[in-house]
Amino acid sequence: MSRGRIARWMLEETGEPYETVLVDWTDKPTALLAANPLGKVPTIEHDGHVVSEAAAICAYCAEAFPAAGLAPTAAERAPYLRWMFFTAGPLEAAMMDKALGAEVPAAKRGMVGYGSFAEAVDTLEHAVSRAPYVAGDRFTAADVYVGSAVGWFTQFGMLDKRPAFTDYLARLWNRPAWVRAREIDDALMPAA
Repeated sequence: MSRGRIARWMLEETGEPYETVLVDWTDKPTALLAANPLGKVPTIEHDGHVVSEAAAICAYCAEAFPAAGLAPTAAERAPYLRWMFFTAGPLEAAMMDKALGAEVPAAKRGMVGYGSFAEAVDTLEHAVSRAPYVAGDRFTAADVYVGSAVGWFTQFGMLDKRPAFTDYLARLWNRPAWVRAREIDDALMPAA
């Protein structure tokens, strides 16, 4: 139940082999802290490079494994970057402020990257409804990240289940890599 699920889905989309290291939140391993002093999951190591932050992992893997076809074309690059980083920055900030009960006064909305919560949600709705995928007509790594956020926020009631969001998720959740990733992660969950 962490952002590690995003990295798992992205790695499954690449079709490349990978090793998973599970982390006990109460006793973070020295190797994780050496790679990422914040001790955050997900953190990946590839070819001697450390990459953390789920959006960065998605973008990195798309470029590192070009045969998977998850990187944007020249025509897709602008919306790919726009919506991936909108989701990682302004949208997540809006969602966390809402979850924490933080209210941004109307006069101070220009100071936050999302304006108001309603504006952030409406912008996300626009992103997922303008084409089948956020970068256009084709699934890319940006959909792994944006789709994970839409799924997470709707699952926990932070985001209304608007038709644009549920239609977008339906397209993503039929992907074999998403199904595999979910099954792997669900199997790792402790029995309730």
